[in-house]
Amino acid sequence: MSSTPSSSTNTTKVRLLEQTPAIAGQFSEFVENADWQSVTRSHEEKTEQDVLRALGKNKLNVDDFTALISPAAEPYLLEMVDKSEKLTLQRFGNTLSLFAPLYLSNTCANECTYCGFSMSNAIKRLTLNESQVQKEVRAIKSKGFDHLLLVTGETNKVSMPYFERMIPHIKPHFSQLSMEVQPLDTAEYKTLQTIGLDGVLVYQETYRRKTYLEHHLRGNKSNFNYRLDAPDRIGQAGIHKIGLGVLLGLEDWRTDSVMMAHHLRHLQKRYWRSRFSVAFPRIRPCEGGIVPKSVISDRQLVQLIAAWRLFDRDLEMSLSTRESAEFRNHAVRMGFTTMSAESKTQPGGYADDSQEALEQFEISDERSVADISAMIRSQGREVVWKDWDPALSNSK
Repeated sequence: MSSTPSSSTNTTKVRLLEQTPAIAGQFSEFVENADWQSVTRSHEEKTEQDVLRALGKNKLNVDDFTALISPAAEPYLLEMVDKSEKLTLQRFGNTLSLFAPLYLSNTCANECTYCGFSMSNAIKRLTLNESQVQKEVRAIKSKGFDHLLLVTGETNKVSMPYFERMIPHIKPHFSQLSMEVQPLDTAEYKTLQTIGLDGVLVYQETYRRKTYLEHHLRGNKSNFNYRLDAPDRIGQAGIHKIGLGVLLGLEDWRTDSVMMAHHLRHLQKRYWRSRFSVAFPRIRPCEGGIVPKSVISDRQLVQLIAAWRLFDRDLEMSLSTRESAEFRNHAVRMGFTTMSAESKTQPGGYADDSQEALEQFEISDERSVADISAMIRSQGREVVWKDWDPALSNSK
């Protein structure tokens, strides 16, 4: 695969960085040698026999996962969901943990076609200072949360010096602290781990290089392989949890999901001391947003969720407030282990320091923490606020 960026239809905005080459032994090497069309054919050509074979196995490989997300598996959706629910109960018990995202900044130096934080959007930008962060922490803790996800736009102004300054103000109040920010170097991840970071989520958005470059028009995020190999660097740093995800809608959702399954297995073989999670974000409306190229229906999303649980019974699975209240009501028992609640996707949103700062995307499920907790209990599951402690880490 050439390292030369593909041209975009919006040539006036393209400012792609020089592309990092693939690295031997890391997942960029696998993607470099993969053929997107062949991966697409792999799920298009699956048969009923392939699906039945996968459903009859206890330990699934990527080919089995491919069969379960294929069109051939659609008639077996109820069986897949039922098996998914049983496996989740066996492995994780009758519980579901809640977390909150804390948006520290909507300042961003990237141009991404699907995101409200894109640098060309004429919006009010806000980066929280220490005092504002402390207000947000108090507001979030008052709702009962003990698991926090830090989120920022991607810019050099909100990078390691900022994270090193802010995390000590945040970590003492939460038993589990994860972040979803710009990709960092291995040494930087190690530094953040020493001051309290437990997990890192880096969503690839899409594994198809051509499509990726068409939607990331400038900024550090336009470096495809550097982002792609971030989970390898996270694993090399010994971070406790690594989170993967694709933005469902940028490309063919089935092909992207098969590539992510390959990615998960690659990481599990090399960084087996880490835990792993996956998320299922669908493109949501935002300022300057795009129309999805590949629409995944509610029924297909349920199929994908069930397939992931059957593929890996130890996998943590997360559902955000991007989805509607109705969908989340039915999804509670499908295989999820974590769910966000009463999320605010703009900086200062919990303490109302900045009601004018733009959200990253529109929230669909706007119910309160109390309402969501009651809904979870009505589904026969218990809400867990703390499901992990640093004392349990293998690195301790």
